[in-house]
Amino acid sequence: MSEYTKKRLESQITEMISIMIMHEEIKNPGLSKFVSISGVSVSPDASHARVMMTSFEDEQSLRRSVKALNSASGFIQSRIARVLKTRNTPRLEFVADTSIRDGMEINTLIDSLQEHDE
Repeated sequence: MSEYTKKRLESQITEMISIMIMHEEIKNPGLSKFVSISGVSVSPDASHARVMMTSFEDEQSLRRSVKALNSASGFIQSRIARVLKTRNTPRLEFVADTSIRDGMEINTLIDSLQEHDE
């Protein structure tokens, strides 16, 4: 699979899952409306896709949403398969991405150290 095709597939998966979450097509009480996709990584053979999720809510809410999406991954995969019309649809794995929150904490620590030095 070419790099262009891989990036296009990742973009399509991101868009379709985001729309499904936004339109509340995934009926799971554990799924928060404030969760968003921070990235998708498709394997070179397009058999698996890792979907990184982030949220501005607390970490417990993010983990609950990731668990809800993993339990609905078959439904999501079937919806994606109908639109993509590829030979194989990647098997989806949802994981929590805390890099944004970690980055904000590091920036806060750096700011507090700069204030302390002054």
